[in-house]
Amino acid sequence: MTAPITPDVLTVPRKLPEGSRVNLVGLTRAQLRAALVAAGTPERQAKMRVSQIWQWVYTWGVRDFAAMTNLAKDYRALLADRFEIAVPEVVSRQISADGTRKYLVRIAGGHEVETVYIPEEGRGTLCISSQVGCTLTCSFCHTGTQKLVRNLTAGEIVGQVMLARDDLGEWPEPGEGSTAGRLISNVVLMGMGEPLYNFDAVRDAMGVVMDGEGIALGRRRITLSTSGVVPEIARCATEIGCQLAISFHATTDEVRDRLVPINKRWNIKTLLDTLRDYPRLSNSERITFEYVMLKGVNDSDADAKRLVRLIAGIPAKINLIPFNEWPGSPYQRSDWERIEAFADIIYKAGYASPIRTPRGEDIMAACGQLKSATERARRDRAGL
Repeated sequence: MTAPITPDVLTVPRKLPEGSRVNLVGLTRAQLRAALVAAGTPERQAKMRVSQIWQWVYTWGVRDFAAMTNLAKDYRALLADRFEIAVPEVVSRQISADGTRKYLVRIAGGHEVETVYIPEEGRGTLCISSQVGCTLTCSFCHTGTQKLVRNLTAGEIVGQVMLARDDLGEWPEPGEGSTAGRLISNVVLMGMGEPLYNFDAVRDAMGVVMDGEGIALGRRRITLSTSGVVPEIARCATEIGCQLAISFHATTDEVRDRLVPINKRWNIKTLLDTLRDYPRLSNSERITFEYVMLKGVNDSDADAKRLVRLIAGIPAKINLIPFNEWPGSPYQRSDWERIEAFADIIYKAGYASPIRTPRGEDIMAACGQLKSATERARRDRAGL
């Protein structure tokens, strides 16, 4: 029997205590239907009830069953007795000088993750987490210094989108269904954790977020970032179908082994061979390669030219990310002139090579800086 590729990580709660109410947030339509039928909803009414509740929860953001006025009063009482509509708790919110918002979010068990909203002209991107901590220990990433605690549930992943919409005042009034002018136009799975090591929960959560009768973000507005969990990439294409970003960061196995240790399991060639099929399988236009610029490590002209040769034949763009420094980091950000020279080589080879503007650095909300506040405090007390 083949050993599982994912680490043995607990996703809680696995079983609710006797008498507990079931949280509806994050359930797929099929799971919601089964839960309603088990609670006494007649089979012939179940499909209609799912649609009604789904709209209240995900179109209008309603959390109180009593407010669901197109349901009979006794049915609303039954729902309130058996179910809840709960999202994670916002412990704190910080707002950067550039408008970026970072939420410290508490989930079941008292664990914490971070969620970041990045406003930009004409769009707003929400960066969400999929695990508490991370198992990959990428050496340039602050999050990677926090040990993996557990996977998030689908409800905790969807809940991050919902709590951000709460804070931004983005839910339309009941009866209104327009998504025009929304503040959260894009979601990226680039927060804490490796999404493909929590595949089932991420898949179900994104199914909820993309559902056209609720939050209704199209699959091309969802980007999943992975460090290269090769066996799950094809599943991501066919079962989620979102945009894919690869945390690449190096052009030789020697350097990538150090920066992104998962490369020791699935090296650059193995990863790239798998990626060549992704645009076809997912009907995506291109893959994004994320490349953090580390001074004297991966930022030479030779690296840029090698990167172009490596990705030849893959529809792609390369996001160049100026390294966001954090306390105790072993790396420095590449000089701006070096970043621009690197970008120019890629651009002249025919690839888009935008340089990402660092956002939220003053509140430690930039790429690679996320780490729960309690973990930071614990390490500070220990002198780590």
